[in-house]
Parts: sequence; C-alpha cells; structure tokens
Amino acid sequence: MTLTVVGKPVGRVEGPGKVSGGATYTADLLLPGMIWGKVLRSPLPHAKILSIDLSKARALPGVLAVITAQDIPDVLIGRSIYDTPVLSKERVRFIGDKVAAVAAEDPDVAEEAVGLIKVDYEELPAVFDPLEAMQAGAPILHENFRSYRHLPPDAPDIPNVISHLGYNLGNVGEGFRQAHRIFEHTFRTQWMHQGYLEPHAAVVSQDDSGRIHVWASNKMPFRLKELLADCLLVPQERIVIHLLPIGGDFGGKGAVMDIPLCHHLSVLTGRPVKMVMSYAEELMAGNPRHPAVITLKTGVNGEGKFIARQASVIFNSGAYGGFKPIPNVSIVGAAKAQGCYRIPHLKIDSYCVYTNTVPCGHVRGPGDPQLIFAVESQMDMMAVELGINPYEFRMKNLLQDGDKLATGTALEQVRIRETLEAAARAAGWGSRKPRRNVGRGIGIAHRHIGIGDANTELELEENGQVLLTTTIPDTGTGAHTILRQIACEVLDLALDKVRIRVGTTDHFRTESGAGASRVTHVAGKATLHAAQQLKDLMLNEASKALGKTPQELEIHGGRVQVRGDSGRGIELAKLATLARSRGEALKTTHYFNAAAHPAVTSFCAQVAEVEVDPETGQVKVLKITCAHDAGTVINPLAHQGQIEGGIIHGLGFSLTEEMKGEEGRLSTLSLGDYKLPNIKDIPELRTVVLTDTGGPVPFGGKSVGEGTTSPVPGAIANAIFDAVGVRIMESPITAEKIYSALRELGKK
Repeated sequence: MTLTVVGKPVGRVEGPGKVSGGATYTADLLLPGMIWGKVLRSPLPHAKILSIDLSKARALPGVLAVITAQDIPDVLIGRSIYDTPVLSKERVRFIGDKVAAVAAEDPDVAEEAVGLIKVDYEELPAVFDPLEAMQAGAPILHENFRSYRHLPPDAPDIPNVISHLGYNLGNVGEGFRQAHRIFEHTFRTQWMHQGYLEPHAAVVSQDDSGRIHVWASNKMPFRLKELLADCLLVPQERIVIHLLPIGGDFGGKGAVMDIPLCHHLSVLTGRPVKMVMSYAEELMAGNPRHPAVITLKTGVNGEGKFIARQASVIFNSGAYGGFKPIPNVSIVGAAKAQGCYRIPHLKIDSYCVYTNTVPCGHVRGPGDPQLIFAVESQMDMMAVELGINPYEFRMKNLLQDGDKLATGTALEQVRIRETLEAAARAAGWGSRKPRRNVGRGIGIAHRHIGIGDANTELELEENGQVLLTTTIPDTGTGAHTILRQIACEVLDLALDKVRIRVGTTDHFRTESGAGASRVTHVAGKATLHAAQQLKDLMLNEASKALGKTPQELEIHGGRVQVRGDSGRGIELAKLATLARSRGEALKTTHYFNAAAHPAVTSFCAQVAEVEVDPETGQVKVLKITCAHDAGTVINPLAHQGQIEGGIIHGLGFSLTEEMKGEEGRLSTLSLGDYKLPNIKDIPELRTVVLTDTGGPVPFGGKSVGEGTTSPVPGAIANAIFDAVGVRIMESPITAEKIYSALRELGKK
C-alpha cells in the first residue's frame, strides 16, 4: 500500500499557537470576575488536627472565603480507591496534606491569608520506609481502610498494605530445584517527579443554570467528570469539562488535585476561582513516581538459560492510594520483573504500601523503569559471574513467538532479537573502546500498546474542508497532528483540508483520555473508521450527482471523480452543499474500544557508552544508541521526538533526578534543586528504527511514548560497571555513590 500522508514528517498542527504564545493554557485563562484560591498544607508528616483558627485570615482585606473540611461534603476521593480527603478533617498524613483553602481577589492576598491560619496539631508516630510500614507495630495510617469505597479486592491483611498483585507462570519451587546456579539481589529506586513545566492548574465557575464549568490541566476529561460528580455529590450532567492545551504530562496530569476546592470556593463566593500550584507544591504534594524496593531471585541451568525467577516488589505508595488509576490500586509495571526473557517458572509479588510521605501516582511507563533497572542490572551481574558476554547472555534467553508474559498474554511477532542485534551493531558492541574508564552497557525492554476507548467525529464542510472533532487532550505529544494525518490518508486530502476542533465532555458520552501509550491506537482507530465511513458517504453522495455507482468513483485532490476519467468529477465543497440543501450533513462519528492488550508488543534495545572519572566518580554519558521496534511510523518527526524525549527522561531517572528528604520532609522544593537534565547533559543520541506493518495501530504502527525510558537506567548502570568495575544498585547513580564504591573497592 502506497501512503501519501502517513509516514511523512509533518509539523505540529498546534505548533504555531504554542511557539507564538497564542495558545491559552489553564493558568492563562481569565474569566470575568475571576478570583484566586490557595491551599494551606500540613507542616507535619502525621498528626491530629486539634483546632483551626481562621479569624485572622478572614479579616484580611481582599479575602472572600476561607474553608476547612467542616465546610464541604464529608467525602473521600480518588481515581480508583477513595481514600483521599479533599481537606483533612481530623488527621494529616504527610507534609503537604491539605488543611484549609482561601479565596481572595489577588493571588498574593490569598498567599498571605494562608499564612494567617493557625492550626494546633498533636504529632503522631510516623513511618517513612515501606518495609518498616509493613511490620507489626508500625503506625497505621488508615485505621478505617476496610471501609473505603473501591477497595482492592485482593487487599492483604498486612499493616499499611493497600494492594497485592501477583503473577505466576509454571512452578517456581520446582524451577529452583532444577537450577544450576541461583542469584539474588536487591535494588532500590527513588522518588521522581514528572518534570512537566506547566504545574497543575484549574479554573471552575458555575453558570446561571447551575452547570459547573471546569478548565483544568487534566488529560482524562471524562474520568475527571465522573470523579468530580462523586466528589461534589452532583449528577454528571451538571458538569462540563473544557479542554485546553496541557503543558506536559508524562503520566502526572490525571488526578483531580485542587479542582474540588475551586468548586467549593466558587459556590461560596459566586465567582469563578482559579488555582495554580507552585512548583514547591508540585514537588511536595504532586503525584511522583513510586520509590521501589525490588528483590530478584533468579535460577539458571548449566547452559546459562533461565529456569526460574521469584520477584518481590515493594512500592512506596505514600500517604494515599487515590492518585493511582488502576482499579486494583497496583502498579502493573511489576510484571516487568520478567523483562524480555523466556522464564518458564516465574512468581512475582508486588505490594503498594502506605507511608507518611508524598502520595505517588503514575510517571512515564508506571513501574517499568524501576523494574527494568533491576532486571537489566542483574542480567550483567549474572553474566559476569557465569563468565558469559552480557550480549550473548541476553541472546540465549530472549522471548520468542508463543512465549507468555507474566500477565498471561501469549506473544506474536516477537522482534526483540532483531532489535537487540540492531542496537549492538549500531553501537559497535564488542569493538575497541576509545580510552580507559569508558564502558558500554545494554538495556532492553518492551511496552504494550495501550488499551482504552476514544471517539472521533468527522464532517465535510461547505468550504470543502473536513472538520475533525476530538476530546483527546494533546499533552505535547502531537496527537492531534497524528489524527489529522490518518484522516487525510483515508480521504486523500492535503493536510490543510482537515482542521481540528477540540470538543468538551458534552460532545461524546465517554472515553479514557490520553495516556498509557494508547492515543494513536484507540483515537487513531476511531479516526480511521470515521474517515472510512465519511468516505463512503461522500462517494454515495457523488454517485447521485455523477450518475455512477460508488465503486466507479474515487476521491482525489479534494474532489470525487470517475475512475479512469479525471475530467468528470465534483468538488467536495459542492457535495457538502448538495447534502445540506436537503437538510442533511455528511458527518460520521465512531467510537472505538480496545478492551484487551493485543498479542503484539513493542521492543526497545539500548546501548549506553559512558566515561567515569575514577578520582571523583563523575559520570559523563557519551552516547546512547537506541533501536526501536516501531511498526509503521505515522509521523517520523513526532516519533523521533518521543524516542529522544523518553531517553532523556530515563537519563534523569538514572543520574540526576531525585526528590530528596528526611523524615517525610523534602529538601528539593524547586526545579533548581531537583536537577532535571539540561541541554549540556544530553549525549549523542543514535536511533535505529525497525519498521514493519504488524502493529495494531492504524497502518500497522506500535507504541512509542513510554518504551524508550525504561532501558536507560540499566544500560547506564551496566556501562558504569564496565568502565570502572563498581556496581550501583540504587538509583539515581550519583558521583557520590560511585566515589564511595570505588573507595570501598580500593580497600578490598
């Protein structure tokens, strides 16, 4: 099949508005009479609230309302388990828990008023480490846990454990009995913020009919409407979510955050209310990546092939579980303890645990980078012990067609072998290194194409353009451009003949929103089918005017013409006019739902090359080579951006990004302290794209949004070991950790 628009490096449809400053983000929105909200947060990790004195705050000129939990419905909220208060009523559970909220004419006045609220606390024992929180006698954070709505069905009877997720293949006990060698190692990972530049923001107003209007930096508008209806105790029909551009997401823009407070303050004052989190609040009380403690016990036979693996994965959930969207409140990335490897006997146990720390949510590839860091690090550790080249060790154990993942999915079209070969070849694996203290390391991973549902509406307008209506937010990935390319390909139209309209939640009934590497899959399929249906409508309409059957006609260059006779045809604008003259419209709507993961997954293999200064432990990443099993690439420009963006995200997780703190109190409360990678940290990036047409995405594509992040930490850890012989088993891998390990190695 010859493609004319799909496969071309097309610029973003929303690009001009964003680079010119014309795009309106939530924090830019101004409504008549709008006022500002601000939140008072707890300074203690665990405490009873004895009293709250609001008198000084209420007396401050310009303050219009001050509320506590006593002034709003007594409900708990969440994306899955409902365990999170809108405002803390009797107890706070982490430093940053919300206690009161203020509305004022000016944001500075609101900030000042928050500082005038006096709260008396009785401090309670706290627990910060998830392993300690699981022990008998640990402080219990949620005494009424069993009464919460949407409680995970498999919540175990272990102190502070929210959920247990287990995966089993074969008989792990029998597998270990057959093993020639058994290796066991424990790895730890850190808190990591998503690092988007736009903080959470919301504006809420209520119109004369009582409808609640919400503008928010949220990527799941329909789910947000459902959650707000539960939280505000109103029917969903009273709420409409208006979509605005989202200034970065990386998994973090799915929670309700301060939106309910905006509503309560708006109702109390009768005016629209805006709330914008500061970055100190983002780092203190956002929904960062879960820290994890991962223990892998792996058995191999005499040929160096895997026989069995048992994995224990403990995720630090923080004070609440409500930021997680998964119904069983688990992190499904725990299944990646299998890696990309054939393991006949496999047992994985994953736990999410309450602690008195910042509540955690989803970040690019939830759980995947933590697990792949551990899996790929252990791969090289075992290879060294067995005396096998790390590349050859992987090749011995890779997944093959028909193998099952830990989730039970049997795979088809497995391309990890070709992908790893391509990465090793492009990186010069096995070739001479340029100098001493330079090392190379491999990391591999896979990421399923996301599931969910989406809608697309297409309508032929009287100017000959096609209007594409979507309610999928563009989080910065170029999703709307991709949808436009798909429609243009089916309808044989130039890109400027399809325009994008972003609807509200009034436009469709439901859909799952952006995330989980699913947008091009589900919204793309909705667009593909809607375009095919519109094409049929256009051909049927043209057949009446031209006296030919639809099969004798084709669409080309903005008109319908007779096949083999380009001189006979009718312009698309004329078709729309003819239909509307009869009171009809050439319009189609398609709803697409992918309820189960396909048997095809997307593989990524990377080789990192680093140089380590043995005197200081400082790491310089020289090059990262990435081979990606991509299927059909719809937009090479956007696709490469996703690959490189994912690598850079993984680079930060590997080396620099960490929300540091002690006893529940974070010390990294600005982006200056947090250390996102900047342009000088980015190494040479080489990409090899392996294409085919076997993916489930329109035209045979596969996922790309999250898969390139996960292999980076393991590849870098392995490269550091190759360079200077020290193994760091806790991320991020800082110069201080390497320096200490080198000093210890020198003593030995």
